[in-house]
Amino acid sequence: MGFLNRTITKIFKNPTSGHPNPTRELPKEPLKENLQDNIEHIKKALGNSTDLVVRDFFIGAKQQMKAAIFYTDGLADSKAIQDFILESLVLEIPDLSLEPESDNYSLLKNHMLTVGDIKDAKEFHSLLTSLLSGDVILLLDGYAKGFTIGMRGWKDRGVTESATETVIRGPKEAFTESLRTNTALIRRKIKDPNLWLETQQIGRVTQTDVSIMYIKGIVDDGIVQEVHTRLDRIDIDGILESGYIEELIEDETYTPFPTIHHTERPDVIAAALMEGKVAILVDGTPIVMTVPTTFVSFMQTAEDYYQRADVGTLVRMLRYFCIFISLLAPSLYVAITTFHQEMLPTTLLISLAAQREGVPLPAFIEALLMELAFEILREASVRMPQTIAQSVSIVGTLVIGTAAVDAGIVSAAMLIVVAVTAISSFVLPAFDLALTVRMLRFPMMFLAASFGLFGIIIGVIAIVLHMCSLRSFGVPYMSPLAPFNLADQKDTFFRMPRWAMFTRPKLINQKNIVRVKSTPPEKPGDLTEE
Repeated sequence: MGFLNRTITKIFKNPTSGHPNPTRELPKEPLKENLQDNIEHIKKALGNSTDLVVRDFFIGAKQQMKAAIFYTDGLADSKAIQDFILESLVLEIPDLSLEPESDNYSLLKNHMLTVGDIKDAKEFHSLLTSLLSGDVILLLDGYAKGFTIGMRGWKDRGVTESATETVIRGPKEAFTESLRTNTALIRRKIKDPNLWLETQQIGRVTQTDVSIMYIKGIVDDGIVQEVHTRLDRIDIDGILESGYIEELIEDETYTPFPTIHHTERPDVIAAALMEGKVAILVDGTPIVMTVPTTFVSFMQTAEDYYQRADVGTLVRMLRYFCIFISLLAPSLYVAITTFHQEMLPTTLLISLAAQREGVPLPAFIEALLMELAFEILREASVRMPQTIAQSVSIVGTLVIGTAAVDAGIVSAAMLIVVAVTAISSFVLPAFDLALTVRMLRFPMMFLAASFGLFGIIIGVIAIVLHMCSLRSFGVPYMSPLAPFNLADQKDTFFRMPRWAMFTRPKLINQKNIVRVKSTPPEKPGDLTEE
């Protein structure tokens, strides 16, 4: 696998690497003292864009100082600009005398601007980036520096219920496309000053804000450093969704298994942070990633920890059972009906033989056609408008399935196997893992049609060995199963009671292991006794 990675990387290596970036870069020269020159420079850098708003005015009783504000229409809060900048500088201090020889810059910053988020701007590169991010720029005539004022006020979707990770018991809120809203949702759940947030901009053109969050004192410092290293080496023109980041920082590219966990639920991210993981947030998407991750993380849901331990354990074991059905059910049907008929009871064997009497296709081709038909129907229902997606699903499952059986193209038993397989795949909580199972189902069917149960066993062994070879930011993908860690088995196949889950995952967290110091609850005495 390593040789394949190096070979493909060499083949698809960027031929322009080592050469100057052809993408137009923002000017990096410092601001000028002449205000009009700065105005012309900013307009020219933005191509005289029509959404750029420039408002110049005078400050002081005798109009001693000329100033100008810049903001992008639709990204900045225009009402806040009117209330806290223009009114403060134009209406509330009309009698102020500004002396040319005095430090009017510090006077405005410390006494006149009634805003909270204000920073110095001294060169065009950072100024234009802040301007296009929704900030307001205030420049003064005679000063080679200005102010960057945080007044972002674009319209966002608002906090709504998650559409992909629904729960019966638990919080209903989900992340949005606003980075600041997402960080606020996490801080609402973890009110610890050790919850640190670091932000950087990635993408030569998009300049997308990418933040990492972690709890200092719980997270492994080596993992934080590794996240910084992988993010710093990203050199790309744009980041439009977290999937861009995921593909550029994952440990293993050529694997069907996801090695970075992502979710749109703040409570899931908060729980991951308290385990010692690092959250990666990307502006413009409601999906937040966590690293490192393991295979068992994709089999867990937030509701497992909100229900009783026995209920959570039962549902979790049901998921593990369903992943085997989703992966192996068609393969087992093909293998048994083709090579191992002696394994079936006589009555069932006669029934299956009667059903397949008029079917002209081998079991493998029959299963392949039905699985392809179901994948087409599922993809169509996802891509079509929601108003008709349900109708397409009903027509596909009832009409086409029944018609195929009546026409003698497929057997009724095969239709049942495909239906059970599809329903089992919907039980998996992680969509990425469900996609992986859907991909692996086809080569497993081919092995079953070629070698029977021996082929299935070979396929399962190959999958397990491949999973054991994977890493997620240096953490074994199959931990705590391989390498086996007895102390961490309390939250794998079983979900132990809360008081028994007293330690964090050992391979993810190397310090501050103890998380619960509570003891098992004691039964009170008989309160009816006198």
